[in-house]
Amino acid sequence: MKKEQIVKCQFSEWYPVFKKHTIKSIVLQIPPEVIDYLLDNGTLVLPIRNDCPSPHEDETEEWSDEESSDVATLSDAQWIALNSTLCCHSLHDVLLLLKSSDLIAHDLTRPFLLCSDDSPDPEIHYQLALRKWCELIPGGEFRCFVREKQLIAISQRDHTQCYRHVHALRAEIRASIHQFFIGLVQPRFPDDDYVFDVYRDSQGRVWLIDFNPFGDVTDTLLFSWEELTDTARLPSSGGNGEADEQDLPVFRCVTEESYLQPSVQLGYRLPRDFVDLSTGQDAYKLIDFLNLSSGRQQTESSDEES
Repeated sequence: MKKEQIVKCQFSEWYPVFKKHTIKSIVLQIPPEVIDYLLDNGTLVLPIRNDCPSPHEDETEEWSDEESSDVATLSDAQWIALNSTLCCHSLHDVLLLLKSSDLIAHDLTRPFLLCSDDSPDPEIHYQLALRKWCELIPGGEFRCFVREKQLIAISQRDHTQCYRHVHALRAEIRASIHQFFIGLVQPRFPDDDYVFDVYRDSQGRVWLIDFNPFGDVTDTLLFSWEELTDTARLPSSGGNGEADEQDLPVFRCVTEESYLQPSVQLGYRLPRDFVDLSTGQDAYKLIDFLNLSSGRQQTESSDEES
C-alpha cells in the first residue's frame, strides 16, 4: 500500500467524479482549532464558533458525517449517539462523534503508518464530508476488491448476519456490481489497486458508497489479504463463495446461521450494565447499585470510627 493510494481515496478526490452515482454530500474545511480540539484528550467543551457555517441554514435534510481522509469511518463512535446511528442534527452531534472516535484520531496522527514506501508524507488538508442521511438495508451493502484494475472479489459488507436473499440472488448481484464496475468505476478511478463499497437497492440499482486503500488498513471481511494478493487462492472459497465464471469476481456471502460472528464494532461500546444504569432502563440494577454504594459508605464510616 502506497501513500499516494491513501490520498486518492480521500472523499474530496473522488466525489466530484462520481457525484451522480453516490449519496449527495457537501465538504467543509476543518479549522485548525477543531483539529486541536479533537487531538486534546482533556478537552470537554465543544469549540463552537459564531461564524461556523451550518449545512442546515438553507436545508432541512439530515446529514451523517465522515472524515474525508477516508482511511477509517466513524463506526467506532456510533455507540455514543443517542439514536445509535451516525445521523447528525447539529454541529454538536458531529463534533461529539468525531471526538469519540479512535479511528479519526488515527487519521489525524498516523494516516500513513501502514504504508510500504518511505517517500515524504503527502500534505493532507483535513475536511469534513457531510452526507445526506439514508436508511440503507445492511443486506444490500457489498465490499469490492480491485487488483491491477480488475475486480477480483466481492464480499457481503455486514458479515455478522445471514441474509438468505443475498445467497439466493448471488449471481444477479455479482453481475450487476461487475457491470457497474466495468461501466463506471474502472475507467474513472485513477489507481490500479483499491477497494470500493457499493449499495444495491431494491430496484437492483447499484450506488457507490466509498473508496478505501488496497491494504491492511481496510477490513477484508469474508476474504483474507493472503487470498486477495494471491488470486490463485480465491476459488477455494470453502463453500462461502462462487467462482463459476472465470471472468467474474469471486462472490462471498454468509450462507449458514452457524457462521454468524459478533460485530467488530461491539468492542467500542460501553458495558451493558453501564448503559442500563445511565439510562435508568433497568430499575433493579439501579437499586443494586444504590445498595452497594450505601453498604460501602457504612463500611467506610465504621472504619473511620474504629
